[in-house]
Amino acid sequence: MITAEQLLAYRPTDLLLQDRVILITGAAMGMGRALSLACAAQGATVILLDKVIRELKAVYDAIEVAGSPQPAIYPLNFEGATAKDYQDLANTLGEQFGRLDGVVHNAAWIGALTPLRLYEVEMWSRTLMVNLHAPFLLSQAVLPLLEKAADPAMVFSTHDCQKAYWGAFGVAKAGQDGLLKILAHEYQDQPRIRINGVDTGPIKSALRAEHYPGEDADALPSPEERIWPYLYFLGPDAGHTTGLNVRL
Repeated sequence: MITAEQLLAYRPTDLLLQDRVILITGAAMGMGRALSLACAAQGATVILLDKVIRELKAVYDAIEVAGSPQPAIYPLNFEGATAKDYQDLANTLGEQFGRLDGVVHNAAWIGALTPLRLYEVEMWSRTLMVNLHAPFLLSQAVLPLLEKAADPAMVFSTHDCQKAYWGAFGVAKAGQDGLLKILAHEYQDQPRIRINGVDTGPIKSALRAEHYPGEDADALPSPEERIWPYLYFLGPDAGHTTGLNVRL
């Protein structure tokens, strides 16, 4: 079994993801942005999904300037998206690309760090929708496309935060771990889909700064320093490795 240390030391060969179509959620900023640029640099056609249009366009432009394959933008707000919205996304991908080789469930919304006794019911619902219901609905919609790919992969951005004050986000991330493992078991044989998770630990990002305003962000690793496990799991070097949730 590959270790966290090996994954951090992993460096792919050039164009590891050439001719692959990869959907990345939360692609506008932080880890999603870094990973979108890295996947494109490795030859993938990246579907950039987020709710923030301006930042999505900036990532799109950066990929084009770098001379990587032309990406695509798909705006979607997980807070209000319905099952039909996810099926519409899958239908669009099927019509335009004919398949899907990889998915990264990276979008996240924490809400607030607060005791459960004081947790607002509306915020609870919104947090579960973004961090648990959306990954399920999206996965369900695109699984038929992944089944058509020669070497399909799905990666979850996980978070070990089942502790005081993490509320609905902690519950949702525990549920994500369960979703990951169930899907990995269901797709360990034919049709085989490689399904794994990466918990990067604290990284320098706007999401982190929002909830830890007094922290020295410069002391944290950048998203670019944590992309290697994702690239490994998305690419052919991972082989049949599935069902792992690696904490860095």
